Amino acid sequence: MVTTTSTANPSQNAYPKVGAAIALQGVSWQTYQMLLSDVGENRAWRITYDQGVLELRMPLPQHEEPKRLIESFIEAIVDELEIELRSLGALTLERDDLARAIEPDSCFYIQNEAQVRGKQSINLLTDPPPDLAIESDYTNSSINKLSVYAALGVPEVWRYNESNLEVYILSEGKYELAQESLAFPFLPIAEIPALIEQSQNLGQRATVRLFRARIREIIASQ
Repeated sequence: MVTTTSTANPSQNAYPKVGAAIALQGVSWQTYQMLLSDVGENRAWRITYDQGVLELRMPLPQHEEPKRLIESFIEAIVDELEIELRSLGALTLERDDLARAIEPDSCFYIQNEAQVRGKQSINLLTDPPPDLAIESDYTNSSINKLSVYAALGVPEVWRYNESNLEVYILSEGKYELAQESLAFPFLPIAEIPALIEQSQNLGQRATVRLFRARIREIIASQ
């Protein structure tokens, strides 16, 4: 990981290469917002901002595949439960009053979906944060992302890394490692990493079908 100290706009050649993360120290909130405005949303790299530290991260292919499978699993769950879901991908979650911002690999409104349905922009000062954020971690970070999510009030974070899926539940302003999901308490979390590994042989869609069948089995037994 490269760490650079800067008080000016990050230059184009400072953007990270695939699999890399760059941390810029002493970056003002205004500079962070100018960067977002300049580059727009059509970019591969993700941003995290934590009170003056700006991190730019470029995901790896092995980072994206588990994330997309987990997204498909969540979509399968809500379909089987016949409930609504709003999937907002790498939505920029930010609070200027806290000087904190993060772009998850994916995020979802589940319990609070009705409160943000149809909204073209999300303002965390007035709107609830996503109910669930997904992080597929394959790069070292100089920022404690969980502390950023906690400050923003995200109730649940799933973190996948090296065939391990961890569930964190927000409790009294801090995350606690949990054995079950807040959004989906019946979900066998421990089975998900093995399914992701199986997808390398079965294929992604076959794996999603297998997962869907497992969810139907669990729902039918309740």
